[in-house]
Amino acid sequence: MAAKKIPHFVRDDTMTQVSGKLVNLRPAQPSRLAWATLALGLALGCRPAARTTAAELARLPWDSVLARAKGTTVVWRMWRGDPSINAFVDQWVAPRVKERHGITLSAVEGQGPEIVNQLVVEREARAPGSADLVWINGETFGNLRQEGLLDGPWAGSLPNARFVDSVSPIIRRDFEQDPAGYESPWGQVQFTLIYDSARTPDPPRTVAALASWILTHPGRFTHDQQFTGTTFLMTVFYALGGGVRNYQGGFDSLRYATGSAQVFHWLERHRAAFWRGGETYPPGVAELHRLFANREVDFSMSYNQNEALTKARQGVLPATARPLLLQDGTIANTHFVGIPFNAAHIAGAMVLANFLLSPEAQLEKQKPEVWADGTVLARNRLPPEWAARFARLSLDPRALASDSLAKYARPEVSPRYRERLSADWRARVRRVGQ
Repeated sequence: MAAKKIPHFVRDDTMTQVSGKLVNLRPAQPSRLAWATLALGLALGCRPAARTTAAELARLPWDSVLARAKGTTVVWRMWRGDPSINAFVDQWVAPRVKERHGITLSAVEGQGPEIVNQLVVEREARAPGSADLVWINGETFGNLRQEGLLDGPWAGSLPNARFVDSVSPIIRRDFEQDPAGYESPWGQVQFTLIYDSARTPDPPRTVAALASWILTHPGRFTHDQQFTGTTFLMTVFYALGGGVRNYQGGFDSLRYATGSAQVFHWLERHRAAFWRGGETYPPGVAELHRLFANREVDFSMSYNQNEALTKARQGVLPATARPLLLQDGTIANTHFVGIPFNAAHIAGAMVLANFLLSPEAQLEKQKPEVWADGTVLARNRLPPEWAARFARLSLDPRALASDSLAKYARPEVSPRYRERLSADWRARVRRVGQ
């Protein structure tokens, strides 16, 4: 069998995100495991055994899916860079799916183009799948769908899917893409600035007000170089360009040229008033958090509306740290799980995805002391006792109200806008060697 060229999906400067966490994606290269898998498959002429697809399982009674899942080991390829997320998955989810459904959960590292390239290699080798579930959204989902690397549709058949807030435009679309039943939502995040209510009791609440604040407080504002910083620039991009609606409907190079010119003009006017005169930028949001905690700057930022409270509880940020929504609109998105086309344990993956959508799991991961990841469930669709528990969780006076989050949430547009803005910022603004 002739080997096919392995596609590369991400350029050097492309950034991605997982649940608002920072991920600096280097040029996508198939791993040693991927090449070994391909070589072995080519040498042995591997052929996959007949399998029941996710779409076929989705048509079965749920009891049949549960029976097929029992005794299986589900390999979940996911981002493993945050101790709080790892603890939630390893110490809370894993023992419960083991006890209740007889499923052994094995969470392994894998994100973005790594997932795509691994699956391409396995397809070319006609090799068994190395993962049963993958954590994805945005560009990764689009690439997987384009390459036919996801099984489905299946997500709508999950019993707990009835609780999902399917009316929300943030959940209904994934970077303007229809999930179409090929991925199941399990978390939602929204960009916020972070300020210290003791230092800055009356923070600016629009992009225009922030611009004025930066000029009158030189050296006290900056953004990081990675995904969260790009999200801030996308916020400015939306605000100066007349709002998100002007960029919806797919990537348009002319609209990008006009919008990005406004962003870079804005930066030229304000950059000298940035931290260190805009000559250097913190590498990532963790470093920005440290500058904020050390009082070197007066704002940090996060692509998780609850991170200010979580980090304050952990002592990373001051106890008086608070999240701030800009009234121009703040970008929000949903993260999902998908089932690879060659997954070995599809039923187990479906049962795990269903458990992740349970009110119990959604409530647990939303707790500030656990992860503070936003729920994808609609409170008015939940049983009364669970709706009450979510309501009590929202009573933290420091947390942003759910109606405010919904009011100012703006969806992600085509990922190409973000990719181009990030690459252009690096070429035009970032200093060599940073």
